[in-house]
Amino acid sequence: MSKTRTPVIAGNWKMNGLCVTGCALAAAVADGAAGLNCELVICPPATLLAPVGEVLKSGSIRLGAQDCHAAESGAHTGDIGAPMLADIGCSAVIVGHSERRTDHGETDALVQAKTAAAHAAGLTAIVCVGETEGERDAGEALGVVGRQVSLSLPDGTTAANTIVAYEPVWAIGSGRTPTPDDVREVHGHIREILAERLGGAGADGIRILYGGSMKPTNALELLAIPNVDGGLIGGASLVADDFLAIAKSCP
Repeated sequence: MSKTRTPVIAGNWKMNGLCVTGCALAAAVADGAAGLNCELVICPPATLLAPVGEVLKSGSIRLGAQDCHAAESGAHTGDIGAPMLADIGCSAVIVGHSERRTDHGETDALVQAKTAAAHAAGLTAIVCVGETEGERDAGEALGVVGRQVSLSLPDGTTAANTIVAYEPVWAIGSGRTPTPDDVREVHGHIREILAERLGGAGADGIRILYGGSMKPTNALELLAIPNVDGGLIGGASLVADDFLAIAKSCP
């Protein structure tokens, strides 16, 4: 992890939480967040953005959403535009998560359009990339991830408006994690692709998060790997003590 890049620990609650439990979780995280050497982001489901935002509004924890539409507004039943997220108090949004790419058929082109929409609304886009188990076993991991990084980022991408999150799809929620050497290789490759896409100076400031089954027991080791600038946390973000333990592991 670079000392020039502030670590980010982002919690993706996915489709979990009701108002009472979600607000209690957010409050517990906020109560334990003082003195951390990192930036915290909480991304609850859309139904909880307003109440969780109320819980977080007096502190430093950022509110993020889990997705946005590529259009500002219009006839898109069930979708939410990036300006709507900004209006409700979000400062970040996850785009291109593997579950969106798989379950909803999202392409790199669509992820790029959503990222551009997030930027236009003043949101930080947390752009997710990652390979499946089959792609890794076929030796295609670096090619897949490199393509996703290159094609998912629009012109105008900067360290101020974008975070990249590497999620080996086969490790999400499985309890499996790549070896430290695997993570080092992929994160280093992402940094190289960012330099090709954006130029060296612009790429160096972009934070790259690791997002495959990071837990309190492995966070310290993973966060010590070069170019790992934090974590995008799924299951462990649903337990305040676990989420905070990961955050406390940031060097």
